[in-house]
Amino acid sequence: MRWVTPRGLKFSHSVGVIKLIHLSSVVLSFAGFFIRGIWMLQGSVKLQQRWVKTTPHVVDTFLLVSAIILAVQLHLSPLQHPWLMAKIIALLVYIGAGMVALRYGRSRNERLAAWLFGMLTFLYIVSVAVSKSVLGWFAYL
Repeated sequence: MRWVTPRGLKFSHSVGVIKLIHLSSVVLSFAGFFIRGIWMLQGSVKLQQRWVKTTPHVVDTFLLVSAIILAVQLHLSPLQHPWLMAKIIALLVYIGAGMVALRYGRSRNERLAAWLFGMLTFLYIVSVAVSKSVLGWFAYL
């Protein structure tokens, strides 16, 4: 896609720029989940602040949109690339774990277990992205 700037300069949104947005969103998303989990374990009132509730939705929207754009630009289909399907399924598991950890968990132990499971799931997603294998980092063993 080409755009013309006010000065008439042409530039294109390359895969590299979208990948940078995606990877930055990955880091911000994990950092946000990690710190919110710490605050949850501490019983901090910071979890009730508006920006703490809103920011993850903004970051995760950038993450998801950039992932879709990358898949389209690189012609990657989850039906043809099992590792991509694994990432999508793991993402749904991660979302569920996050919901239990930060909202629906009945006890502190249940929330802690869900938070730890969510972080492990997130790391699995990253390992699948890096290795391009459903085995993640285990593919290198």
